[in-house]
Amino acid sequence: MTTVHDATYGLLRDLGLTTVFGNPGSTEEPFLARFPADFTYVLALQEATAVAMADGYAQVTGKPAHVNLHTTPGVGNGMGNLATAWHNRVPLIVSSGQQHRDMLRLEPLLTNRYAHLLPMPYMKWSYEPARAQDVPQAFMQAYARAVQPPAGPVYLSIPMDDWEQPADGAPSVRRVSDRIAADPQRLREFADAIACARNPALVIGGGVDRAGGWDDAVRLAEKLRAPVWAPPWNERTAFPEDHPQFRGVLPPAIGPLGEQLRGHDVVVVIGAPVFRYYPYAPGEYLPAGTRLLHVTDDPDEAARAPVGDSLLADAALTCAALADLVPAADRPAPLPPSPPQPPPTGTPLSPDALFDTLAREWPDDGVLVEESPSNVKALKRRLRIHRPASFFTASSAGLGYALPAAVGIALGERHTGRRRPVIAVIGEGSLQYSIQALWTAARHRLPVVVVVPVNEEYAILKAYAEFEHTPDVPALDLPGLDLPAIARGYGCQAQRAESADALGGALGSALRAYAPTVLTVPITKKVPALI
Repeated sequence: MTTVHDATYGLLRDLGLTTVFGNPGSTEEPFLARFPADFTYVLALQEATAVAMADGYAQVTGKPAHVNLHTTPGVGNGMGNLATAWHNRVPLIVSSGQQHRDMLRLEPLLTNRYAHLLPMPYMKWSYEPARAQDVPQAFMQAYARAVQPPAGPVYLSIPMDDWEQPADGAPSVRRVSDRIAADPQRLREFADAIACARNPALVIGGGVDRAGGWDDAVRLAEKLRAPVWAPPWNERTAFPEDHPQFRGVLPPAIGPLGEQLRGHDVVVVIGAPVFRYYPYAPGEYLPAGTRLLHVTDDPDEAARAPVGDSLLADAALTCAALADLVPAADRPAPLPPSPPQPPPTGTPLSPDALFDTLAREWPDDGVLVEESPSNVKALKRRLRIHRPASFFTASSAGLGYALPAAVGIALGERHTGRRRPVIAVIGEGSLQYSIQALWTAARHRLPVVVVVPVNEEYAILKAYAEFEHTPDVPALDLPGLDLPAIARGYGCQAQRAESADALGGALGSALRAYAPTVLTVPITKKVPALI
């Protein structure tokens, strides 16, 4: 007899979903029973870290990932990073256990009362099968929904007694498209508007990197001789930041962003929302006389944009098509921006000095994972990403993502055979949200380097307090954290580096290590400007 368990594992194998991220609970043990030898279970010590590991793994492998959570408590623990996966457009298949069907009406311990509602609205699809025999085909449907644009997480709740029930047979393995091409007439209209522009500008978002569109984005920009910005709260770098036409990141507030685009008659946003704002600084969305053209594969994103005309299409395919359609501009190319001044010397290091040192030691094929909100501007000033799939962060701005995501990314780099070095820059406050991910990195001997700027405060919250005119907010200081001791307790190497020379040497050693390393770096205290 073929059981639901047998049929589901056969399907997961056929779909390439043989790596499972999770933290096992009692309602999940029937699924994990007789775990196949050709599958890998990646143990996280908390469900939120399991979700972010799966997120990072999916992003660098370019394939969906499976994360298994513990019924109501585990799904609840994972919700912050599930929201991040939603905003990051990551195809995750999230499964969890449910109580025994014979007891569900009684709502015993660990019942997921409204299973399909619990993870909403941050799921593309959420479902609990009506019959045990529907479970394998539900996984197939979940896969199809997760990968189709816009990609994102999906959720299945499976009663624990379903797995040993007889299956109806093996479900059909279906292949579905994960890209949509532009309507030709609409594409032509966009190309004509761009060609007629006097002074166009491009905003290239993470969707271009997800779709593999770097080269065509560069080709389009160079053909137009247009300046290029990254959108605010951008989750992936999608244009080489050392390119002379790159102008940096747009400010994340309505009025300042509109002002930044003044003088451009056409602004083309590709692979990003229009726009992701915070904090609130009112003003014009666009200067008078400026037209915005928006390319996205998400109809919801297109619908909620406050300004602009939309084109529903894959970001990379559209960059390629527009680069073919628009004529080469005869205007002068934008002059490259002036390089930043050398950072101040002395100890403690300034954030600029820290990241200047990091940039000097940076491996050419390095992958950066960022979660240091108060220091990200300095990081972007000093360290320029110049290769695809090399920068990852949480587009939700939720904390607790970067450390486990870096672990998942490093594991994905190992499984693909690329083995690119992974460096995470994470604030000491952010690190505490998911610090247990260090244990998984140590157990798998993943050579992740974690650089922690230490200022003993939630500096970004102090910046928001100043901006929002909310004095005397309590609990914004973080004294007394012995991060090297905590890291060693989880099995990692750890070191404190107080000078640029010490940091440079420690980074070099960490990049040659075969295990995770945590480097803490005291930095100057200065409340950053939000905009």
